[in-house]
Amino acid sequence: MKFLFTFSYVCVAAVLAQTSTDESAAVLQAEHDGCVAYLRGDADKIANFLTDDYTLTNSKGKISTAADDIQDAKSGRVHYEIFENYDMKVRLYGGHTGIVTGKTKVKGTAEGKPIDIVVQFTDTFVKQGDQWRLAAGHVSRLKE
Repeated sequence: MKFLFTFSYVCVAAVLAQTSTDESAAVLQAEHDGCVAYLRGDADKIANFLTDDYTLTNSKGKISTAADDIQDAKSGRVHYEIFENYDMKVRLYGGHTGIVTGKTKVKGTAEGKPIDIVVQFTDTFVKQGDQWRLAAGHVSRLKE
């Protein structure tokens, strides 16, 4: 009986560990796919990546919304040559919330002005159905 309980516990622990790893990978994949959407200026994919009530506090303290990001992509007033995340870490909470921290290298133009910065970011993801979507972000400019 003790063996059966121990074996059952090990199986449940393995399943839970696998689920956490799978979900972490799914959150990182969503983060990657979002970067690609911004890099390509793909407004439809950006809209699908963000929650309807998404907000970003940018490196200058300005708050923007999903509608702002989608309009920037549609209008072409923001263009990226590089939009790349790295040094990322994921934390999951309750299976429906994920926090990703890391750094982003961004190079391009915004309204004709050059952008070339590296920021530290914190992104909050929520799972809606079977999709991880970005609900909030905050970035701080890094000096390099």
